[in-house]
Amino acid sequence: MARKTGRPALIISADEREKLERLSNSRKAPKRETERAAILLRYAAGEGPTAIQQQLGVSRPTIYKCIDKALAAGAQSGLKDRYHRPKEPVITQEAKAWVLSLACTKPKEHGLAAELWTLSSLARYTREHAPAQGHGSIARAGKATIWRILNAGEIKPQKVQYYLERRDAQFEEKMREVLMVYQEVSLQNAARASGEDAGSVITVSVDEKPGVQAIANTAPDLPPVPGKYSTWSRDHEYKRHGTLSILAAVDLHNGEVIAQVHPRHRSREFILLLKELDEHYPKECTIRVILDNHSAHISKETMAYLASRPNRFIYVHTPKHGSWLNLIETVFGKMARTFLKSIRVQSREELKQRILQGVREMNAAPVVFRWKKFDLVLV
Repeated sequence: MARKTGRPALIISADEREKLERLSNSRKAPKRETERAAILLRYAAGEGPTAIQQQLGVSRPTIYKCIDKALAAGAQSGLKDRYHRPKEPVITQEAKAWVLSLACTKPKEHGLAAELWTLSSLARYTREHAPAQGHGSIARAGKATIWRILNAGEIKPQKVQYYLERRDAQFEEKMREVLMVYQEVSLQNAARASGEDAGSVITVSVDEKPGVQAIANTAPDLPPVPGKYSTWSRDHEYKRHGTLSILAAVDLHNGEVIAQVHPRHRSREFILLLKELDEHYPKECTIRVILDNHSAHISKETMAYLASRPNRFIYVHTPKHGSWLNLIETVFGKMARTFLKSIRVQSREELKQRILQGVREMNAAPVVFRWKKFDLVLV
């Protein structure tokens, strides 16, 4: 068919033709790109704009623009929209800086109730107050405009990222002391493994896991059914029976866990754990306890008990907000991933017995928990 456009022929390679054919038949590509691919294929085959318009049902200006772009810069250029800016931006750098400084404050500082900005509230506040601040260029700014300004400044005032402030002035010193204990335990374990005398100091890591919920089902769990249901099914409703606290110590030499379960974790419960440790280990040994600064650990009642057992216990305190230094947390994490995961019971007593059973199962195959990253902190 003769071409009567006054435009030269479009020559495309075999690879480009294959790509255009694949794109024109695609069901996932944008419609504008599939139409333009079909236009270029038909034009390269010798069809004129009239025939292309009749076959594809697109306007002639669309056909002309697509062909002109392809003739100027290649077939791939004919598929894409040209970037154009209808007019120069009118938002000044001063206005953008004002928006960024505003985003770095809290709404409550400006008489609003909210703690954090949202894009909507920040845009609304900007529109209301920008003219008075001499920034008329953003007097009609919407959420998209505010987002672009914030994104360019890498500011996200609608989000909170938490950090941990070290409130313990002796954090480094206490951390080093704990890690030196772990290093000494590693040397003791190595000496015991080789048959050498490792001394009479036994190190245990102690802490509490409060708030373990006793939750009961209101309807029976439904088991998996091959080919039909791949998981257990559980009713959304449940009944609470209260909570329990796990007081536990892990022997850092053999991995044995000594645990008690109580409704509360006060000084008297902690003393019961210390008494069990005292009865568990030989009388000639010194029990070195790694623990945090919980009030039950240093209360008058606890200190009175320790005074009644002179030279039996040695405290090594972790620094404030340094619970990650206590290896017993690894034991609690293992409990949460194993027998406490999705647990359902009919009473707090059942929960207690299940927890103690889980501890016995852990002790049947004990794992010695070790600290390995000495090179990262002992500097």
